[in-house]
Amino acid sequence: MLPNLGGGEWMIILVVVLLLFGSAKLPQLARSLGKSARILKAETKGLRDDEDETTDAGKQAKAQAEARDQAAKLREEAARLEREATGDTGGTGAPQRPRGALASGEPIQGIPVPDPGQARKSG
Repeated sequence: MLPNLGGGEWMIILVVVLLLFGSAKLPQLARSLGKSARILKAETKGLRDDEDETTDAGKQAKAQAEARDQAAKLREEAARLEREATGDTGGTGAPQRPRGALASGEPIQGIPVPDPGQARKSG
């Protein structure tokens, strides 16, 4: 650790620096020291911003995952409600078969027919 320097010690240090570098070099030395300090400050700020972005990215990823989960739940609920709405046949209890499918639920291959039962009657 540096010892406590008083006013007299600082004056001696400044005189030695002035003798070593000369009065013409001191402004250039001060400018370069100032530039170095600004660069160091900017880099330190950049590192802090990177840390903040990392934690913000983690929070953002967590929020996106929660939003995806919520959207998946809503899609499942919408599909369930749609099945309930299309599955009712006016109180008969039998589920309605999809249009263009056989009673077994298999799709009809070939020419589309509105109702396979009517196609047999008219044919």
